[in-house]
Amino acid sequence: MSIIWIVPAVAVAIGAWLAWDTLSKEGPTIKISFDSGEGLQAGQSQLKYKDIVFGTVKSLELAPDRTHVIATIATTHEAKPLLTEGTLFWVVKPRFFAGNISGIETLLSGSYIGMLPAANPGKSQQEFVGREDPPVLGTYVAGRTFLLKSKRIGSVSVGSPIFFRDLNVGEVLGWDIADMAEYVTIHAFVRAPYDSYVHDQTRFWNASGVSIKLGGTGIDVQMESLKALLLGGVAFDSPTEAIHAAEAPLDHVFPLFADRETANAASYTRKIPAISYFPGSVSGLAPGAAVTVHGLKVGEVTDVRLTYDAAKDEVLAPVRYEIEPERVVGVGKRVFNTDQESVQALLKQGLRASLQSASLITGQQNVSLDFVTDAPPAEVTMDGPDYVVPATEGGGFASLTASATELLSKINTMPFEQIGKDLDGILKSTNDMVRGPQVKKALTDLAGMIASAQGMIQRLDTKQLPELVAGLDKTLTSANKLVLSLDNGYGDNTKFNRDMERLLVQANDALRSIRALSDLLARHPEALIKGRPAGPLE
Repeated sequence: MSIIWIVPAVAVAIGAWLAWDTLSKEGPTIKISFDSGEGLQAGQSQLKYKDIVFGTVKSLELAPDRTHVIATIATTHEAKPLLTEGTLFWVVKPRFFAGNISGIETLLSGSYIGMLPAANPGKSQQEFVGREDPPVLGTYVAGRTFLLKSKRIGSVSVGSPIFFRDLNVGEVLGWDIADMAEYVTIHAFVRAPYDSYVHDQTRFWNASGVSIKLGGTGIDVQMESLKALLLGGVAFDSPTEAIHAAEAPLDHVFPLFADRETANAASYTRKIPAISYFPGSVSGLAPGAAVTVHGLKVGEVTDVRLTYDAAKDEVLAPVRYEIEPERVVGVGKRVFNTDQESVQALLKQGLRASLQSASLITGQQNVSLDFVTDAPPAEVTMDGPDYVVPATEGGGFASLTASATELLSKINTMPFEQIGKDLDGILKSTNDMVRGPQVKKALTDLAGMIASAQGMIQRLDTKQLPELVAGLDKTLTSANKLVLSLDNGYGDNTKFNRDMERLLVQANDALRSIRALSDLLARHPEALIKGRPAGPLE
C-alpha cells in the first residue's frame, strides 16, 4: 500500500474516535411539557441539577392540542441514571414561593430547567411533565410524610410551615384533589428527628392566621408565628403519655382539626349524649358553646333548634349537647356498667341544667350542670339516643333579669293612685290641724312662758353678788382680828382656840362656794331656772 493512504486512514481514525467520543458523552434525548415556554430559549437554556449542567434545550414546540409547550432536551451521558420515574422538572426563574425568594441569579444568566431526581429511582423515562412551581424540598431531606385529612384547607398552602412546640419542623408538600368531594388530603413532611414525635395519638390542627375568641374568660388571642400568619401553617402535638409510644408509619393518616382546642377535645373519646328543654329564651346559645360544671368545661353543645310539641301544643327549644366524663379526673373511669346507670345516679343527686351568661358584651350563653338541693326526684328518660336532663331557670344575668322583671311586675300592681289620694288627704288634715285654734292657743301660751322666764332672769341683779362677797371679806378680816385677840386672851392650846380655827376653815369654804356661785350666775344666769348646765363649765 502506498504511503499516501496513511494520511486518509489516520484522518478517518481520528474522525471515528471523535464521533465515538461525542456519542459516548451524549445521553438520551428527553421531552418535557410545560404550561408555557416563558424564559426558555432553544440552544441556550440548560438543564441543571446542583448547578451542574446535564443538558441543553434543543427546541421548543407547541403541542398538537395547543395547551402546552414541549421542550426537547439533549442530555449528557451522566444524566441517564437520573432520568427515571419520579424525577421532577421545573423552570427556575425569579419568584416568591413558599415564603422564600428564589431564582434571583437568573436575572443575569437567564432562566434554566431545574431537576430533582427521585429519592427511590424507578424505570428509565424520556417523557416528563414539568411543574409550574419548584418542589418544596429542593434536595433529599431525612424525614417522613404524613397525610392530613380536612374538610377545608383554609390558609394552608404549598410550603406552609409545620410547627411542633413553636419550632419549624417541616413543610406542606401539597395535597390530593381526588377525594375533594368529601375531604382534602394534605401531604405534610416532618423532618428528622422531629418525625419521631409523631405517634398514633398525635393531633394536627390548622395554625393559620390569628384566632380571636371573646368568651367568659375575656379575649383569647392565639397566633403560632408571623410566618404562619402570612403563609398559613399546621401544628401538632402529642399527649404526654404518648411521647414514648410507637412512631407513626410513613403516610399515616391523621385528621386535621380546625384549632388547638378542637384537637385537644378529640382526645376525649367517651361521650354521653344529652338533651334539655329550657323554659325561657335560648338566645346566645349556639353549637360549640361549652357545657360546664362549677365553671369548668365538661362538654359541648351540638345542636340548638325549635320543635313543636303537639301534646302540649307549644313550641320548644331543645338543646342537645355531649358530656365528656373523661374531662373530670376520677370520673372518666367507669363506676357504673352503663351510661344510663351513671345518669340515673346523677339525677338522683339533683343534677339539673340551666343557662348561664358567658359574656355580657356578646350575650353568649353556656349550659351549666348543677346539683340542685331538694330537687324533685327524676327518672331517666330518653329522647331518641339522648338522655333527658331536666332544666331549671337560668342563673347569673338571666336570673337577675328575671328577678328585675318580677320586681317591676309587683311595682306595676301597686295602687299608686289610691296611695296618692290617701297622702293628699293626710296632708290636708295636717294643714287644717296646724291652722286650727288649739295649735294657735298652744303657741301663744308657750310664748308667754318664755317671756316670763326672760323677765325672771332680768330681775335677778347679779351686781349685788360682788358687794356681798366684799362684805364677807370684811367680816372675815374682823373675824381674824377677833381670833387673834382671843388667842392672846385665851392661849393657843385652849379648846376655844381650836373651835375657832375649825370655824374659820368652814367660813373659808363657804366663801369659796359663794364665789363659785357668783361666777356661775354671772356666766349662766339661766341656771336659776334650768339648773346647772351639763358638761364642763366655761
